[in-house]
Amino acid sequence: MDVVDAHCHIISEDLTAYPRAPLGGKQSEWAATRPVTAEGMVSRMDATGIGQAVLVQATTNYGYDNSYVLDSCRRWPERFVAVGTVDPLRPDAATSLKIAVGDGGLSGVRLFTSGSTVPTQGEWFAAPETHPFWEQAGELGVPVCLQMRLGPATRQLVELLERFPGVTVLLDHIGYPDITASPARAGADVAELGVHPGLHLKLTHRNLERLRDAGERADDFLTPVVEAFGARRIAWGSNCPAAEQPLPELLALAEEVLAKLPQEDRQEIFAGTSRRLYAALGA
Repeated sequence: MDVVDAHCHIISEDLTAYPRAPLGGKQSEWAATRPVTAEGMVSRMDATGIGQAVLVQATTNYGYDNSYVLDSCRRWPERFVAVGTVDPLRPDAATSLKIAVGDGGLSGVRLFTSGSTVPTQGEWFAAPETHPFWEQAGELGVPVCLQMRLGPATRQLVELLERFPGVTVLLDHIGYPDITASPARAGADVAELGVHPGLHLKLTHRNLERLRDAGERADDFLTPVVEAFGARRIAWGSNCPAAEQPLPELLALAEEVLAKLPQEDRQEIFAGTSRRLYAALGA
């Protein structure tokens, strides 16, 4: 089966060429204890049977310096595309975005509004100062990965999707829905967002582990979400090496949880969606 990993991270051993500059000054635990270089990621992909991957900027190690993912994509153009991190609040954000995704080499960008080193959900991603950035992203057709937690900030996400309907947003980890508490309720909440055609979902171990633990009740989440979005708006990502498990185990987890879906849906989730979002991956 064709497999594209839509979400993995790399950390260089060369601190001179690629110095640490994590957002907020705090390096993530995974970046410090189990980093994987670009060479190491290629090796892991080969061992797992993954042909291509999307290198998502390790914001908790490099901040806005996208040099390492870009250099790695130039070295292995047949294996990687790069998603960098940008600051949409900068006055020149729209111009910077245009430069970064043109000859700059980025295939997508990511906004990190919540995560291991940023426990409080930020709402700045929808501030009026960011509107030129979003408008430019829509004009360029560049996917914007958004790492956020659904909840109070969902209102800002919906306002953004309504204001900029032409923008493609890829919701990292599906916004961390609370599948453990209630797969059905979490599925209903996510499915409501399916009315926004630009919104895509990135399915990772942070969702898949909880779906596996839910057993038969996993269907209460997966069925409404896949019906609302369609498999063509869902992409699988490993989150390696932020995830503790080896890459083969992460892929096996996804295959196990999604085994009930039709083959054509699984093919979209494991590769088709990523190939449409990132043209540089090829058809």
